[in-house]
Amino acid sequence: MKSWILAGAAIAAMCTASAAFAQDVIAQRRDGLRGMGRQMEAIKAVTDARGDTRPLVERVDAMIAFYRGLPALFPAGSGTGDTRALPTIWSDRAGFEQVNANMITQLQALRAAAASGDVAATTAAFNQTGATCGTCHRPYRGPAR
Repeated sequence: MKSWILAGAAIAAMCTASAAFAQDVIAQRRDGLRGMGRQMEAIKAVTDARGDTRPLVERVDAMIAFYRGLPALFPAGSGTGDTRALPTIWSDRAGFEQVNANMITQLQALRAAAASGDVAATTAAFNQTGATCGTCHRPYRGPAR
């Protein structure tokens, strides 16, 4: 009987730890994606003002680094809780990873445009980056709560 109680306690502890891990990773990805939104807002402010785009390279580099690690922020078991992630992230993992790879490619184009100092090219690349964001939001993110 005593071994059953200990086994039950161990399972309960693992479930609690797993739930806490899921909530931590959800907070990480939520905060990171909100940060990506702030980066996009800052880039838009520069392009709208027709400012010097070259300093934006640092922002875009940070975005590329974030998106390179984004799939890891969606481990199995992190689809419930305070998240807008849809189950398709896990049921269509290859599709999710492909749209993420597309985002990285698009961000590299935005980086090149920003580095060139060409405001028109940066604006066009920025607009395409926004459209690329939507290719992930539609199938993989639920509505705001």
